[in-house]
Amino acid sequence: MPSTLGSTLTVTVFGQSHSPAVGCVIEGLPAGFRVDLEALSAFVARRAPGSDPWSTPRKEPDAPRIVSGLNQRGETCGAPLAAVIENTNTRSGDYDNILDVPRPGHADFGAWAKWHGAQDVPGGGHFSGRLTAPLCVAGGIALQWLADRDISVRAHVAELGGIEDTPFSALDNSPEASKLLADQMSSLADGRRVPTIDQEAGARMVEAVLEARSQKDTLGGIVECVATGLPAGAGSPMFDGIENVLARDLFGIPSVKGVEFGRGFAAARLRGSENNDPYEVRAGTCVPSTNNAGGILGGITTGAPIVVRCAFKPISSVMLDQASVDLSTMEPATLKVHGRHDTTAVLRAVPVVEAVCALGLADALLSWPAE
Repeated sequence: MPSTLGSTLTVTVFGQSHSPAVGCVIEGLPAGFRVDLEALSAFVARRAPGSDPWSTPRKEPDAPRIVSGLNQRGETCGAPLAAVIENTNTRSGDYDNILDVPRPGHADFGAWAKWHGAQDVPGGGHFSGRLTAPLCVAGGIALQWLADRDISVRAHVAELGGIEDTPFSALDNSPEASKLLADQMSSLADGRRVPTIDQEAGARMVEAVLEARSQKDTLGGIVECVATGLPAGAGSPMFDGIENVLARDLFGIPSVKGVEFGRGFAAARLRGSENNDPYEVRAGTCVPSTNNAGGILGGITTGAPIVVRCAFKPISSVMLDQASVDLSTMEPATLKVHGRHDTTAVLRAVPVVEAVCALGLADALLSWPAE
């Protein structure tokens, strides 16, 4: 069962929801890069559940422990960097009723069909959103490496429960739009309760989540992410393009069911004359004046902001009766999920999307000289 992403910069994730620990091994980091461990811990903490009523009551400190890969000065030393996060608050007994009865919408049945009952069931095992914690460790390090090269990656909740936030000003590549985009990205760094550009939209999202929770149900939504400061020319055509790499990695985040770049599916409703991004000379170089392509053409960066959106399905663990099958008897069964679960994955997924995008972009840049 491969759990590795990347080619030059590779990340292998290990652990299960209720195993003693989860973690990652990162290979390919350039030696001599200083990792700010305090900033890394703060980034990983953004993914952790807060005190809000829609978050899972399972509270984990999510304190990453680096066990190899750094020298005494806190710099990468060329060896694989390994990080571990302890699981300290598991309650496996909550999952006794699903050992033979798969939860609708979860990977339970697929895992049973693949491993014939040997799979780890409690908490979703290796399919759990708990595995996004080590992804944030690896991605948090990649974000620091990118920031040293003036590349920024930021995400927000674009939509939740049908309520839309103000989109990033990234499909227009004019200087005015670029300034607005920079302001939008900065506004999201203030630690607000809901990571939205429009705080009023964020407040309405909270109401929608609380209403769904009161009805023992869950919500899905969309996370939009942008990356700025990338040079033109990174990536490859066909199967190793920036879109290919990011899409493959983003689909590794639990609950992601769709990924689009730039105008995405909306481009299918435009004419070529409307969708094309004209070029102009700016500061002595060729740049696209608009950015319907989302910063990528032919799998290669154009120098404009990369724009990607991820659709997250509603969390499958709803506290309502659902039809299932007892796999031990192959008889119909009614299942009611117990345990501790979020009402939506979208709010906690924002830093995860940033982390995974950062890993894909760092991998592409580190691979570039070898092409």
